[in-house]
Amino acid sequence: MISVHGLSVSLSGRQVVSGLSFELGTGELAALTGPNGAGKSTALKALAGVALPEAGEIRIDGLDAARLGVRARARKVAWLAQARPVAWNLCAEDVVALGRFAESPAAYDHLGTADRGAVDAALAKADAAHLAGRSFQTLSGGEQARVHLARLLASPAPCLLLDEPCAALDIAHQLSLMETLVAEAASGRAVLVVLHDLELAARYCKRILVMENGLKVADGAPDDALNAHVLAQVFGVRRSETGGLVRAR
Repeated sequence: MISVHGLSVSLSGRQVVSGLSFELGTGELAALTGPNGAGKSTALKALAGVALPEAGEIRIDGLDAARLGVRARARKVAWLAQARPVAWNLCAEDVVALGRFAESPAAYDHLGTADRGAVDAALAKADAAHLAGRSFQTLSGGEQARVHLARLLASPAPCLLLDEPCAALDIAHQLSLMETLVAEAASGRAVLVVLHDLELAARYCKRILVMENGLKVADGAPDDALNAHVLAQVFGVRRSETGGLVRAR
């Protein structure tokens, strides 16, 4: 579905992603993790077309991403950014309707039956159906996060990119979100999610990519990608005798 070869990205003259290569297939859910400043968010921005690569190639559904227009790319890839400001006090369902924008640029009340159905289904998947009709700015941080998740899920794009979607969510909704992503992958979507919670990543993702200082340093099943060496050298943690993560020093 999406392949990356030798991707490098610089911001303000500093290279933050260096020679990144991987492939993500249809029906696959993978976690992208690493310490703060590892380059995870910048890598996702490059995949979404928001950050401009200085080297490398990105192919989406077999197509050269550099040759795709904005709308064509949006039909292939949906991106949930880490920062999600909403400038206008839209109602929740209108925020979610933005996920249909590439195909149907209209507010919820002006969408066709199929598009409204997609928005309603996305709200339900994100446990946010009861927020319909509410002004976005009146919602709590967690409620806003779930509305943004619904916006992503409302997109028809076959590839989903999520940057720290669990931020602001309580534990029950974190688990619900991960279960939803598992279901989206099972339905045929390719899903790449940035997570800091290693336990959550290992529990729900069969594949984990680890970045450090702009480089991919591990890629594989949870037990392989998060082995003792990686935990200690990249994250500064180790497994305790009871199996939990503790500081390595």
